[in-house]
Amino acid sequence: MPRTVRTYDEYAFGFTWVLEETMQRSSHALVTDGKVWLVDPVALDEALERAAGVGEIAGVLQLLDRHNRDCAALAERHGVQHLKVPDAVAGTPFKAIPVVRFPGWKETALWWPEQETLIVAEVVGNNAYYTGGRGAAGMHPMLRPLPPRGLRSYSPRHLLMGHGSGIHGAAATPALRQAHERARRDIPRVLAKLPTLGR
Repeated sequence: MPRTVRTYDEYAFGFTWVLEETMQRSSHALVTDGKVWLVDPVALDEALERAAGVGEIAGVLQLLDRHNRDCAALAERHGVQHLKVPDAVAGTPFKAIPVVRFPGWKETALWWPEQETLIVAEVVGNNAYYTGGRGAAGMHPMLRPLPPRGLRSYSPRHLLMGHGSGIHGAAATPALRQAHERARRDIPRVLAKLPTLGR
């Protein structure tokens, strides 16, 4: 099936493209000082043309070890660095947060203080796989029994995720809080929803 865009989520410092598919994979183009950082990108010509139109591609950030997507290929195409699950992101406005460091699951989130923006690959998402149909965002089903605590202290005005559209403004922090607070409580709801997602 060809990749198509479900929606573009645009904001003052970049945009997100969300694919038309069950898992709604999201990729981000973040613009700072005329440079564009691609985060967990899935290659789609129209989205990449947009990204190149707003600034110079400066690098590719891969926030999850198994989220290979098209990160390496795009970094090679543009002749830029490919930072895979970085512990630090020198030369950028982003602070790296080592949110998951399990065997088989290494994930870094990004905090952009100037924009009050939290970028998360997999811990939190907002499609039905994560929310079970309830709430603006939810915890990854496999993390719900023991939700990671590394993001709880952040109060974003923009919550960008690897699955689904971003959440902006006054709704962003409550969505993140609810994802943590309801992680265990909503396990039955999420498990009941999982078999229906592929239909």
